[in-house]
Amino acid sequence: MTGASGNVGSALVALLGADAVAAYRDPAKTARALESGQPAVTLDLAKPETLPPALAGVDAVFLLGAMSPAQTGQELAMLDAARTAGARVVKLSVWRAGEELSPIARLHKPVEEALRATGLAWTILRPNFYQQNFLAQRSIRTAGEFGFPAITAPISFLDAADVARVAAAVLTTAGHDSRVYDLTGPAALTYAEAADVFSAVLGRPVRYRGLSDEQARAALLGRGVPEFHADALVEVARAYRDGGADSVTTTVADLTGRPATELAEFVRRHRTVFG
Repeated sequence: MTGASGNVGSALVALLGADAVAAYRDPAKTARALESGQPAVTLDLAKPETLPPALAGVDAVFLLGAMSPAQTGQELAMLDAARTAGARVVKLSVWRAGEELSPIARLHKPVEEALRATGLAWTILRPNFYQQNFLAQRSIRTAGEFGFPAITAPISFLDAADVARVAAAVLTTAGHDSRVYDLTGPAALTYAEAADVFSAVLGRPVRYRGLSDEQARAALLGRGVPEFHADALVEVARAYRDGGADSVTTTVADLTGRPATELAEFVRRHRTVFG
């Protein structure tokens, strides 16, 4: 499984344990995983020659590529390797990828289309906005506020750990071939309503500060976010400013037997980060 060191990937490794082979780009991370007893390989999606050895003996691939201008080409290379290996593919995509509403969706749609044409068994997961995005907002602790590009409509924020639980279920049970699963949290909240949740859980006022596109881009660049990522995230906000990310599905509960994580529960779990 690719992306083993990220939010979704690391949670999926923890769920599957020795039943999964974790793939890391950094050989040092591979070595540490192997020392801990976790099956692991070194794999770099930017280096197609590393893919066939990593897929030897693998019957299913969890495909999670890092967002970059090269992401589409790198994931297509993995599909070629998976086809050669005859491996099933479970691809982590993005909310409403088929509609190409944002640069991130436009990275994923060609891979989704190519995956459908491979002849392999496949499943696509399309998660909505991650609750983990709040973890980067250090100002929640320091100033009692968080700032995102202005979105007035509700969003059904989703815990990355729930995505991992769905991925684990899809990888280990039958009946998911040729399925596209839309994944959301249990409720749609505006950012202002999310601030109210933070206030209630933390026991102090937390407010939402809606940023203009220019302010948001400057803030992201100031935090060291690469220019491509900053522009993409601002355009995502523009795409969903007045709606489109407010749908709520029961897919997490349907596939895992446990409801999706409420934002209040997520805040409680990460209270040491939010202060």
